[in-house]
Amino acid sequence: MKTDFLPQLSKDRVIAVVRAPEIPDAAALCAALRAGGIRWIEFTRTTPSLAAHLRRAVADDADGIGAGTVMTAAQAAELIDAGARYLVTPGCRPEVVEVAAAADVPVVLGALTPTEVGQALDLGADAVKIFPARAFGPGYLRDLAGPFPDVPLVASGGVDAGNAAGFLAAGARAVCAGSQVVPPAVVAAGDWPEITRRARDFTEALTGR
Repeated sequence: MKTDFLPQLSKDRVIAVVRAPEIPDAAALCAALRAGGIRWIEFTRTTPSLAAHLRRAVADDADGIGAGTVMTAAQAAELIDAGARYLVTPGCRPEVVEVAAAADVPVVLGALTPTEVGQALDLGADAVKIFPARAFGPGYLRDLAGPFPDVPLVASGGVDAGNAAGFLAAGARAVCAGSQVVPPAVVAAGDWPEITRRARDFTEALTGR
């Protein structure tokens, strides 16, 4: 599973991060995002009944489905069992890496400073999420890429259609698309055509079309 992770992420470049109070149909949400050109979907633990949503999503198509805001070993084990194909953390979480490594599941560890990026690498992160990206901008990510040229960095936090291309140009392997693409209210309402439109607008902004 890990061998395909980075090549595919680097090719697709966008992860939709879902934080919603309710998801009427996780599989339909994933289908709507894919119709708009986003294949990677991170369901976060801030959404109630996350494991159930993951099971629904992966039963239809497991490709690109992951779980985020993972903090503990128990959470990691539960979400992997529910079908998560990768895990994302908000910071350096050694216990999450241990569980994921045993299951051959990739982990994207959260970091901000050079020290934290180094810690994430020492722990065995498959990629490092730089959060909050918007607060520091593409220039900061470019500076991080200087001492860490081979580290796959993912820009997260406040990334939108207006700045996503800048983060990719600065060296990010991928960016996380949040509320601009998957607004909690739109997700809760099950407005899948609107989700597809937003995903398409975001992906087209990356290519300038």
